[in-house]
Amino acid sequence: MTDSLNSCPVCGNNKLFIFLNGKDYFLSNEIFTIQQCDSCGFRFTNPSPARDEIGKYYNSELYISHDSKKFNITTLAYRIARYFTIRKKYSIINNYSKGRRLLDVGCGTGELLYYCSRNGYLVQGIEPNTKARQYAMKKYSLEVSEDLLEKGLVKNKFDCITLWHVLEHVPRPTETLTQITKLLNPEGTLIIAVPNSNSWDAVHYKQYWGAYDLPRHLSHFTYQTLKYFVELNNYNLIKYLPQKLDAIYISLLSEQYKTGRKNFLKAIYRGFQSNFYGKRPEFYHSSIIFILTPKISYF
Repeated sequence: MTDSLNSCPVCGNNKLFIFLNGKDYFLSNEIFTIQQCDSCGFRFTNPSPARDEIGKYYNSELYISHDSKKFNITTLAYRIARYFTIRKKYSIINNYSKGRRLLDVGCGTGELLYYCSRNGYLVQGIEPNTKARQYAMKKYSLEVSEDLLEKGLVKNKFDCITLWHVLEHVPRPTETLTQITKLLNPEGTLIIAVPNSNSWDAVHYKQYWGAYDLPRHLSHFTYQTLKYFVELNNYNLIKYLPQKLDAIYISLLSEQYKTGRKNFLKAIYRGFQSNFYGKRPEFYHSSIIFILTPKISYF
């Protein structure tokens, strides 16, 4: 079963065209289509697996963002990157949050939340994956809910809400952002990080680009379309930041998908190239971070 859209889920325009056909190199080897809106430029997987079918595309012991036990060269690279990115993410949260109540949507196995809690934050998480959620609760004694609609959450207002590479996974990004807004203090901070499908490495690797991650990634943002999306949903962009380590990790995946080999040195070189060209507005970086605040309405 699949879900097929006849119009853009961001702006509602019904003129769509095929941007790219790509394969699920990670798991199923199935072919999926990314369509692009002719009006706002938003790209999305269409058709996509139905809600009751999407789970099977995550059902692998190699899906390392939900598994902290497996070990190989790829997971080693991921964990080294995670060690540094957790500290970088904490620094960003600490610099831009105006309070100490933090909600991490898509918290995975909870390492970031645990690090923040040890540094004085009152934390909660959202994680739909049962295995990852239970690991975070058991290992770190974290409070983690299954989804944004759980009753206990609506009573809370958070000073900072983060979505680190989560928004690209959700089937209805506008509805998700609406629910998040209800949980965020009016003067709170929203932090969104997504892959950038206009980045230099995305252009270079084309259908082999690792961050398309079809069909798990349902939305394929660019700097321009993410900015349009958040502004349309009443947020101001306060600051743009790159995630430079992601360019190397994504290039490692892309090299493997393209050639069948790891090609570590080439991947590292391509990652550095992407970060260099990411300074240009026609590309921006492989992964982008938006620091956002809600628009204030006086009416």
